Amino acid sequence: MAPHRKPRPAGTRMAGIRTPGLATAALTSVALLSQTANAAPPTGDKPSLEDVEKKVDDLYRQAESATEKYNAAKEKTTKQRTRVGTLLDEVAQRTQKLNDARERLGAFAAAQYRTGASAPDTTTFLLADSPQDYFDQTQLTSRLTDHQKDAVDAYVTEQAATTTKRQEASQSLESLTESQSALKTAKATVQRKLATARELLSKLTAEEKARLAAIEKEKQAAADRKAEELARQQAAAAQQAAPRDSTSGSGSTSGSTGSTGSSGSSGSSGPAGSSYSTQAGKALAFARAQIGKPYVWGATGPGSYDCSGFTQAVWKAAGVTLPRTTYDQVNAGTTVSLSNIQPGDLVFFYGDTSHVGLYIGNGMMIHAPKPGAYVREESIFYDGESAIHSVVRPA
Repeated sequence: MAPHRKPRPAGTRMAGIRTPGLATAALTSVALLSQTANAAPPTGDKPSLEDVEKKVDDLYRQAESATEKYNAAKEKTTKQRTRVGTLLDEVAQRTQKLNDARERLGAFAAAQYRTGASAPDTTTFLLADSPQDYFDQTQLTSRLTDHQKDAVDAYVTEQAATTTKRQEASQSLESLTESQSALKTAKATVQRKLATARELLSKLTAEEKARLAAIEKEKQAAADRKAEELARQQAAAAQQAAPRDSTSGSGSTSGSTGSTGSSGSSGSSGPAGSSYSTQAGKALAFARAQIGKPYVWGATGPGSYDCSGFTQAVWKAAGVTLPRTTYDQVNAGTTVSLSNIQPGDLVFFYGDTSHVGLYIGNGMMIHAPKPGAYVREESIFYDGESAIHSVVRPA
């Protein structure tokens, strides 16, 4: 007789293979390891610093575009708030005039009641929703004295004017509410983009930040070389134009603008003019005095600026009023070619013209670059020639 053996549970006879719990755990581990390998690559496979830099630059650019939308919404909101205040004042004045006209009619009604002359008709008129409808139905005007007719006419006129002003005020309030909503949305977008950019930068190691700075320095060097090339081209064009100008008797003005506030030379088509040269000189002098002040989105000075706030303040110092946003500034002047750019001209960047700088000559500009930076001189090719949208002469 075989010795008695305690039967083994079927699920534990071959651990790791037939045990359902252990088999599932093993397979799950393998799957997790596979997923981890795919989702979290080794350190050497993470995005390059160039990719990080591009992402951060894109975020800053998007933030600047949102800033210009914020600036536009803020300007519109300010104007609409003023308009609403004016309309509400007018409504109050019209309402007072309407009350005065009503009181005058009431005085006629009281007098008629005492004399028994037409009291019911006048009283009914005062209680009517629409005096004009009442006139049409009862022909009350045929029974009123001239003074009474004047009082009724004044009442009807003031009632219509008051109603119109109230409607205008209501519409302006609706528009103001919409502008305030757009302002809030643009502000939130700016803050979100900047927060994302800061988060990306905060994850970089000290070594990565140093390498990123080196990449930025290389880009600046390339931009400076491009600026020098533009300066050489303009100088050569000016030299070629000089003999022709001398022959035509216009040599005395050639190149005058090119030296305004800088050593830059004029383009081949000649200077912008002595008047512009004078204004540009004032703009450049003011711009240089702002170097070192921080970029703050939505700021217009005097302690900080965003890009369009800076160019607006610069040209205001020269006696020229520019719109608030880059979207409007790009249309506030004469568009010129890059080869004919002059000191004082505005250089706009990107397809949406969301950035602007003040050209100072030799391929360089002064601008308020981006959050975390300061007003500074920089090559107009700082983000590559393709980033330049247009050049505008504002005066």
